[in-house]
Amino acid sequence: MAIYVDRAKVSFRGQEWCHLMADTLDELHYFVKMVGIDARLFHQSASYPHYDITLSMRMIVLAHGAIDADRKMIIRCGKKLKQELQLSQIYLGQ
Repeated sequence: MAIYVDRAKVSFRGQEWCHLMADTLDELHYFVKMVGIDARLFHQSASYPHYDITLSMRMIVLAHGAIDADRKMIIRCGKKLKQELQLSQIYLGQ
């Protein structure tokens, strides 16, 4: 299982946030559940499916094996996740 976290520092509601992705949606959701990230932080309709996490949570996911990823890796991963999500929606007739 490969989980990726970027180095973004997006300010929102008094905190700084970054993005969490994985090679597959199943891996991403499993990891998030394992480390206790709120499922409401999943952004399915964004440019790429991902979880927004705070920078303090970033330290936790890195300690649990997430990979510090550069922008190129995040974009490549995001494209795969978006395609997977679109295919699953077609399959489910959504």
